[in-house]
Amino acid sequence: MATVHKGASLTPGKVEMVTTWMPRQRWYAGKGHVPQLHRVGGFRFEDPAGEVGVETLLLADTAASPAVVYQVPLTYRSEPLEGAEHALLGTMEHSVLGTRYVYDGPHDPVYTAGLVETVLGAGVSDDAQAGLGSNAPAVGSTTRLLSGRVSSSAVLTGEQSNTSVICRMAHEEGGAAEPLIVKVFRTLQDGDNPDVVVQSALTEAGSPHVPAAFGHLSGAWDSPTGEGTERGHLAFAQEFIPGVEDAWRVALVSAAAGDDFTARARDLGVVTAQIHAALAECLPTQDAGDDTADRLTASMRERYSAAAALVPELAADADAVERVVDTVRRVHLPRLQRIHGDYHLGQVLDVSERGWVALDFEGEPLRPLAERVLPDLTHRDVAGMLRSFDYAAGSVHLADPGVDASAWAAGCRDAFLEGYASVAGSPTTDDEALTRALELDKALYEVVYEARNRPTWLPIPLTAVGRLLGRDSTSTDAKEAP
Repeated sequence: MATVHKGASLTPGKVEMVTTWMPRQRWYAGKGHVPQLHRVGGFRFEDPAGEVGVETLLLADTAASPAVVYQVPLTYRSEPLEGAEHALLGTMEHSVLGTRYVYDGPHDPVYTAGLVETVLGAGVSDDAQAGLGSNAPAVGSTTRLLSGRVSSSAVLTGEQSNTSVICRMAHEEGGAAEPLIVKVFRTLQDGDNPDVVVQSALTEAGSPHVPAAFGHLSGAWDSPTGEGTERGHLAFAQEFIPGVEDAWRVALVSAAAGDDFTARARDLGVVTAQIHAALAECLPTQDAGDDTADRLTASMRERYSAAAALVPELAADADAVERVVDTVRRVHLPRLQRIHGDYHLGQVLDVSERGWVALDFEGEPLRPLAERVLPDLTHRDVAGMLRSFDYAAGSVHLADPGVDASAWAAGCRDAFLEGYASVAGSPTTDDEALTRALELDKALYEVVYEARNRPTWLPIPLTAVGRLLGRDSTSTDAKEAP
């Protein structure tokens, strides 16, 4: 167990140091304001060499409303960690140990080793230091056995809401083990993370279409409101698939060159339907109720209002949008089940000798966890992938106006639907109406996003809105971008 120096003082304090550092991190959700942090939980890992302090702080930011809980792993060293200057929070003076160099934990191999060993069932956490009793971290079930130790680790760049660490493993008796990737959830919410639940269930069901789940870490913390305790997932370890580009990058090259991508799109439709079928078997489903139609129609109306407020020419589409919304009230809604929730070409890999593999089952990251864990319509995933083919073609046209990839996108969309139907069965008119409504809902969401962040991309979702509403798409053609 780590040595605890009771009564020792730190200058500056841990929370004070994190408060200064946190606003610069990509995963910080409170852009534009200074965090007001207080500790709601935490735990430690043991450094076998006894040289590095390894501690995770669970901190609530009450400057946000509602308050946001963050996971901040830290390591404390007596000497600088070579090559980790970018991960240095700063230095603090310990009244007993002297100067301590403080690092963001995922960039420190000692933290990573402690995390992986704990997730795989061989590590030790310092319950006394956590000071929470039953709130100390608990190891979740390991869904696939993996032995060995971490021989090297590296943090992936570019992520927004999580920190993922690629870990190369080595067997104790020598030789390399398969690599894994550990996702450290930076923002925590009360409840199970769908990425952990869905991928673990598919792994246990034997699906080859997701990275194998190895295990997870869960824990508890005091509610930021001071009322009770919250619990959720802290980290998730899964198979790492190296050297494979996601389908978005592959599709862009294909669309730009005008290559035939329909065979791969059809296979993706097949795999998507197989994933949906497996999820319906291994996780609970439920009948759709009146509230399902209420939520969907309310979402569509809200998205349309937001889009029309940002793009005034969409105001003329009010009646057409309402007619699509009304179709949701008239169709028969199938049983609801767990789905991907944020399905697009960037979420799938084309793996040699294995086929399509789907990633990141967290759902739309901006939606509350309580919504993302609800069973939903499989049509939402189908609609998301249809929009993604359009986006690939549209982005190619924006990059080179001389390239018209609309026929490429149409072919991919048709092939994807054919592949999906070969497993799920031919779609009914109700299925087609639901897919169209959800595709319109997604396109309106995209209009809002692009208007706020990338106005030059607006032609892509606006063209889709015109097509889905049945009006002449040339009014929102990419060549006439607003």
